[in-house]
Amino acid sequence: MVFDVRRLDIYRKVPKDLTQPTYTGAVISICCCMFMLFLFLSELTGFIATEIVNELYVDDPDKDSGGKIEVNLNITLPNLSCDVVGLDIQDEMGRHEVGHIENSMKSPLNNGQGCRFEGQFSINKVPGNFHISTHSATAQPDNPDMTHVINKLTFGEMIEVKNVQGAFNAVGGANKLASNPLASHDYVLKIVPTVYEDLKEKQRYSYQYTVAQKEYVAYSHTGRIIPAIWFRYDLSPITVKYVERKQPLYRFITTICAIIGGTFTVAGIIDSCIFTASDAWKKIQLGKIH
Repeated sequence: MVFDVRRLDIYRKVPKDLTQPTYTGAVISICCCMFMLFLFLSELTGFIATEIVNELYVDDPDKDSGGKIEVNLNITLPNLSCDVVGLDIQDEMGRHEVGHIENSMKSPLNNGQGCRFEGQFSINKVPGNFHISTHSATAQPDNPDMTHVINKLTFGEMIEVKNVQGAFNAVGGANKLASNPLASHDYVLKIVPTVYEDLKEKQRYSYQYTVAQKEYVAYSHTGRIIPAIWFRYDLSPITVKYVERKQPLYRFITTICAIIGGTFTVAGIIDSCIFTASDAWKKIQLGKIH
């Protein structure tokens, strides 16, 4: 006896002359197709799009930096001459540098009465400060005016990604032109290491930071202390990592199969219930069911 492989068919076909089309079934079929199309397009959009997830961990992500962080500073002092403006750097490793000039530029403003300072320098990964002052000047001005506008202050590589809302230039745009000209300004920064990893697993290292600010006129037993603009920083042990991810193909296919199968099943149940109820109501009206 020859085994008929068709006996294994679980999708048995029903002859068309044994089926009965209905208006209700047509409406449910149209709604079913539109619903499946909507879900399919939604899943396709998610599959094509790149998702950015973030995670936190305790570690130094950029171990190849030699314990250094690159800093970019751009600040405008409209009432202080470039001849007396300088950058000083200090930290807890014993670094004390007055009048740092490497990779820095000073541009005169207002016919020489003001100055825009731009500098790129490195700091050690330990608590410390850098400040704009007149400490490096040969002759100190009588009343140095520290009113200012901070155009930019960033650490590490600047990350500009649409879906990453980070505080990479948190103090940028700070306007202190209306402040007391003789006041010192303290910006206390908490620096958070940040890593951005793209789909090719290429990593970019940057730093976000939070800022708290105060201004004051300082005095000592010898009189008023020369004002300065201080940026006091400390590093957080927590690293923020942003990772680009795309939905894998197998998950997309699984989801589409679930959408099609689930929609057809639910629609079939609804259609069967409506047809059974309608058929029963017709029999009641004909008096076949009491």
